[in-house]
Amino acid sequence: MNIDSQNMINVLRKFPDMIQKASLLGDDVTFPKQLLNNIVVLGMGGSGFTGDLLKVYLYENAIPVFVIKDYVLPKYVNRKSLVFAISYSGNTEETISAYRSAIRRGCKVVSISSGGKLKELAKMNKNPHINVPTGIQPRLATPYLFIPILNVLNYSGLIDDQEDIVKKCVKNLKSGSYQIEQSVKDLAGKVKGKIPIIYSSQKLFCVAEKWKTDINENAKTHAFYNVFPEFNHNEICGYENPNGNFHIIILKDSEDHQKIKDRIKVFKKIMKPYNISLTEIAVKGDNFLSRLFSSIWMGTYLGYFLALEYETDPSPVKIIEKFKKQL
Repeated sequence: MNIDSQNMINVLRKFPDMIQKASLLGDDVTFPKQLLNNIVVLGMGGSGFTGDLLKVYLYENAIPVFVIKDYVLPKYVNRKSLVFAISYSGNTEETISAYRSAIRRGCKVVSISSGGKLKELAKMNKNPHINVPTGIQPRLATPYLFIPILNVLNYSGLIDDQEDIVKKCVKNLKSGSYQIEQSVKDLAGKVKGKIPIIYSSQKLFCVAEKWKTDINENAKTHAFYNVFPEFNHNEICGYENPNGNFHIIILKDSEDHQKIKDRIKVFKKIMKPYNISLTEIAVKGDNFLSRLFSSIWMGTYLGYFLALEYETDPSPVKIIEKFKKQL
């Protein structure tokens, strides 16, 4: 069997370079700040994840961020909405449907894709389009889908200048690349044969989500995620009758609320009698963007190495393609 048919490991190792190259995209697209009430991201799968990442990154920003993973738009999306329609392939039907609605409502729209129908529609409607490189699995294309959005928001005056932050992020990732790869490779061996459950603070929910979906798509196996403090009010009860062989992964950020840090300590203490394996991972980086991207990178590596543990080709997503063909 040909494991890693698309040489995924080489793409993974270029992750910091992808961020650097992506920093050159989208800097020519701007919108008047005073005309905007909200930022809306349309997308599914790896493209939709970009919206979740933006929502986390701009959590304290004055303009709210909403993520739509559907065919239709809520009523609050209107002429004063800045809409990013993201589809790596450019052919995602849910995103195209929502994009058409955004155009009809007179929204300010930017599309991001590697081509496809979305690029054609942007040209037809004379709306800005950011073209990203082709030939990458959508789940690996996060830098190309996310960094251009920061550029648009930056040059529109909607967020603080990001140039130095992005440069430091690239530097951080390059300096820690070997350590990141090796630590996750070891973790894959511990997780093999178990169901990973990833927990984080709400601050890092998008990272926990990305770990889960990268394990799903790369290793072709189940994984789940939840966040502190919410799961302490419901899911935690499931450990009294665990119908599965779980491995808990806790992602911790140095800037998590102190109460979240306290909850992590108590949760670990309560879990000891249940003999469920548990791994803690401290997210590292000199700024929040670095911590987000380093932890996202780790999760993608974990899905890749777990695929190899299962002797599974991490690249194709055959069941997704089969599902699409039958729609």
